[in-house]
Amino acid sequence: MSTVLLSGKKLARLIQQKAHDEARDLETDGLRPMLAVVVATDDGSTHWYVRSIERAAESAGISCRIVDLGHDATEQVLASVLKDLGADPSVNGIILQTPLPPGVRTDELVGHISPEKDIDGANPLSLGRLAVGQPSFAPATARAVIEILDHFDIPVAGRNVVVIGRSAVVGKPLSLLLLERDAAITVCHSRSGPLEKYTKTADIVVVAAGRTGLLNGGHVSSDAVVIDVGTNVLPDGSLVGDVDEASVRGVAAALTPVPGGVGSVTTSLLLLHTTEAAREQSRALVRGTSG
Repeated sequence: MSTVLLSGKKLARLIQQKAHDEARDLETDGLRPMLAVVVATDDGSTHWYVRSIERAAESAGISCRIVDLGHDATEQVLASVLKDLGADPSVNGIILQTPLPPGVRTDELVGHISPEKDIDGANPLSLGRLAVGQPSFAPATARAVIEILDHFDIPVAGRNVVVIGRSAVVGKPLSLLLLERDAAITVCHSRSGPLEKYTKTADIVVVAAGRTGLLNGGHVSSDAVVIDVGTNVLPDGSLVGDVDEASVRGVAAALTPVPGGVGSVTTSLLLLHTTEAAREQSRALVRGTSG
């Protein structure tokens, strides 16, 4: 059978255009959205990614402030910067880019990101709000999976969805988003046992474990939709996902490619989240002054 490739490139352009339109409307109202990206590493691939966010933001009419604190920044310095950005009214969205310096506790730092500006859902408060149905920004990668399913008219309600991976960045928030869509969710992890026990009967399989080739054609049924969230760099510098694409193609009904799938949508969503945050902060300011 022929496996349909679910490219995210067109969807990413549509989302970026939506962010651009919203940024233009905000600027008409006297507000240019501002995204701040905090970096504390000398990792070349990270700086490349941050520059790509900066270019995409400027293209969408969003200002982007790169706060590069160096690879030896302390946890105290990072916490102070995040608090200052949270208090800065010109900043609408904040991203704390990983990796961070050795010894720096990421789980402690993300708590200093203002929930109203937490456009990548890193603060535990954001995940808590998501869990109880209150307004919050889901991690962009988790939302990207939902956007791809919607874009390709893949139904979720009542379907058997297996999520492989339970991180706070993808697996857990994605499971919450899928539950909101009335999916029947199974979350697999390193202690779950043989994957095929769960994935063989799944309508949709989402793989977000960070392990090259974790899912292969023997794990899925012929009508399954496979969403590959993994981004793994091989020794030759090429990028692959968590799915053994060669064995899954020809077996599954549909598959997202890597690169060109979920990752391409994620950056565009960060921009859209920034404009959404700017709009809500503007409304809150108006409510505050009118009250």
